[in-house]
Amino acid sequence: MTQNNLFDLSGRIALVTGASGELGRQFASALAKAGAAVLLAGRRQDALAEVRAGIERAGGRAEALVVDVTREDVVASALQKAARGLGLPDILINNAGTASSKLATDLTEADWDKVMNVNLRGAFLVAQGFARARIAAGGGGAIVNIASITGLTAPQAVAPYAISKAAVIQMTRVLAREWARHSIRVNALCPGYFESDMTTDYLKTPGGQRMVQAIPMRRIGNPGELDGALLLLASDAGSYMTGTTIVLDGGQTLVTP
Repeated sequence: MTQNNLFDLSGRIALVTGASGELGRQFASALAKAGAAVLLAGRRQDALAEVRAGIERAGGRAEALVVDVTREDVVASALQKAARGLGLPDILINNAGTASSKLATDLTEADWDKVMNVNLRGAFLVAQGFARARIAAGGGGAIVNIASITGLTAPQAVAPYAISKAAVIQMTRVLAREWARHSIRVNALCPGYFESDMTTDYLKTPGGQRMVQAIPMRRIGNPGELDGALLLLASDAGSYMTGTTIVLDGGQTLVTP
């Protein structure tokens, strides 16, 4: 492996969950540009079709899969369908997520369950299904769990989201240790605040503006600034990395308790 092709993903197949969201689109595009064929998983078929069309216009290969990550049978069926199409994925970007913006005392059981079912249960089920398929095929593969700096700090009014992301970070470490014997690497990305459909409304508020000014770099991230770390963990450039969490936040966790 030479320095020039460390990040090359030609011949690889990547599964991206939450591919219809802003960051999911960015991840899928970055992987496709690096040479991977991309399986786009999400709930919104029309949005997935748009992402697929964009990748194909740029000369890449992609397929769309409508998947509810909270259902084990649906995840297993999607992986089987993928194997019959582009092929069994050897890269997983575990990105599907949701949030609830309420103070902890105002949360309902349904609020809690919705976030935990997608962010934690869903992330585990997809990782488990991916690992089972890879082990059955002889092992090997890379999982990148998309966590958040909220899993490392103590933000207000997003308790289920922050707790679920803290759990995803620990899940990353536990699965990395268990699956290393099968040559399956498991790492996590912890983005700070980036331009996305989940942050747009908040960043327009006075509180959001104050938060941006508190970031040492005095700005939020551009989604493209996630590409380097993503490709490091997904490619052979990170071949000896597992159980690692990479933070990309403009220095926000340096000043946020």
